[in-house]
Amino acid sequence: MILIEGKKVAEKRREKVIEKLKELGGIPSLAVIRVEGDPASEIYIRIKRKMCEELGINFTEYHLEKDVTQEELLNLIHKLNDDKSVNAILLQSPIPYHLDIMEAFEAINPDKDVDGFSPVNTGRLVQGQPSFKACTPYGIMMLLEEYGISIEGKHCVVIGRSNIVGKPMAELLLNANGTITICHSKTKNLSEITKTADIIVVAIGSPNFITADMIKEDAVVIDVGINRIPGTNKIVGDVDFESAKEKAGYITPVPGGVGPMTIIALMENVIKAYELQNK
Repeated sequence: MILIEGKKVAEKRREKVIEKLKELGGIPSLAVIRVEGDPASEIYIRIKRKMCEELGINFTEYHLEKDVTQEELLNLIHKLNDDKSVNAILLQSPIPYHLDIMEAFEAINPDKDVDGFSPVNTGRLVQGQPSFKACTPYGIMMLLEEYGISIEGKHCVVIGRSNIVGKPMAELLLNANGTITICHSKTKNLSEITKTADIIVVAIGSPNFITADMIKEDAVVIDVGINRIPGTNKIVGDVDFESAKEKAGYITPVPGGVGPMTIIALMENVIKAYELQNK
């Protein structure tokens, strides 16, 4: 079994990001919108802010109260779209249920949409055109490339169909010539499908859901889940790591696997946005 160490790969990519920033001749700017209501969002934004500060990328947080109206949210997005000093816009999800997140994503200028969630960028991804890629799937593709894991012709099973991970992950694997199966909560005979996977990506938010008996020998196992065990400080993934590691050929740990790659993918997208706007 080979451990896929996202933390080490992210550090390696970080050095390339630093070199790229030196070549730019300017400083990219990221605007993050946070709507009050989700405590975890504060942690995620803190991580993004810290990385931007370390790299020398301008970071500005726009904090909205949880009772903000859809119109107020859209007005802020349009203001940031028009601000030439802002290269990248990120709406931290989730947002309160009374707000329409898809309308908000659609309002973001596609050339500033560094999360890759706008209909324009998702459409470009489906068509295999250059686009901003959702950060977690993009980071996973970096990991597979770094470890020399071939996708072409492989059976790739993605568990989870969210717009943030599952769907864009499947498209990226398909664009790399993988043969794709998407599984979800309504899938029947799940283990029969997962046992045929050469590469399995799990993103369902259910602790230790995938066990060793559900994967085939020497499969590549990518665990996107981050779950806190109630009453403890222990963090586990969607894969039962201790059993799966005895059977997998490659496997990501939680934490230290996919998470660090998501952040470095965002930084690369911010640089790309700056380049697009300063050709």
